[in-house]
Amino acid sequence: MKEFGYARAGDAAEAAALIAQRPDATYLGGGTNLVDLMKLGVTGPGLLIDVSRLPYDRIEHREDGSVLIGATVRNGALAGDPGIRERFPLLSQALLAGASGQLRTVATVGGNLLQRTRCGYFQDVTKPCNKREPGTGCPAIQGAHRDLAVLGTSDHCVASHPSDMAVALVALDAVAHVRSVDGGSRTVPVAELYLLPGDTPHRETVLDHGDLITAVELPPPPDGARMRYRKVRDRWSYAFALVSVATTVSVAEDGSLRDVRIALGGVAPRPWRARIAEERLRGGRPDEETLQEAARAELAEARPLPDNAFKVDLATDLIVAGVRDLVARRDRA
Repeated sequence: MKEFGYARAGDAAEAAALIAQRPDATYLGGGTNLVDLMKLGVTGPGLLIDVSRLPYDRIEHREDGSVLIGATVRNGALAGDPGIRERFPLLSQALLAGASGQLRTVATVGGNLLQRTRCGYFQDVTKPCNKREPGTGCPAIQGAHRDLAVLGTSDHCVASHPSDMAVALVALDAVAHVRSVDGGSRTVPVAELYLLPGDTPHRETVLDHGDLITAVELPPPPDGARMRYRKVRDRWSYAFALVSVATTVSVAEDGSLRDVRIALGGVAPRPWRARIAEERLRGGRPDEETLQEAARAELAEARPLPDNAFKVDLATDLIVAGVRDLVARRDRA
């Protein structure tokens, strides 16, 4: 591992001042992904700025039904929060589907959003990787790509985004609160936080050097919303999604879909909001034919490779099942 310095920031202003002075510095939250990548030699920051003790460790449930989640809240604490479990259950389900209980007690909300891909070529410094070293190539396209993306890829990168939590947040229309090095602040929809690889796969988010995620905000859920996170993986625990789907629906009295939101994981370089499927379903009755047509339309632009082509059918089935099961649960209620 490359030698590095360490500093613990007392407040956000100190963290910003430290990182502004060092282009090779990076923030450290729980470190569950960053430290692993440092051990592998994938990344080698010269200075780690510990922000895990900044005062962003609260979950604030507001009277209007929205929630403000501090960026240093631990994943385990968020998954177990009674208000989250009751009113945003798919977020709790997504968190509990990821990593292990031990890691969830350390990992932070902000760090979870910014974890890097688990593509084997990215993590192996003996192999070329455009994401790690631009211009060196993407051996995954001709190599081991079963677990990688089928939507939003390019000829330069087919890596998939690993976060379960981010998929849930995208389905919930969450926004990230971001503090820049000059003290300014802005909000970024989580769905727009991540960049597709295009010709620059090494650029993964819209954040600039020194930008600090301070919180994630959830708007109130739609009236009568039912939601669920479903994850298909190779083993029951401690495995990344082959395909996952976060679904929330609200059904009108006449049986039509008043509101539907769908996000997919494991299929793209970022959490994939299924807006084509949503548009086709919203306002209509979700019979089997309509669900199938909407799901197939969403996957129509997929660019599968030989070993991950199964993800197209799997994602289609999960979209259909996700909406159908929630509607059926309402009908039985």
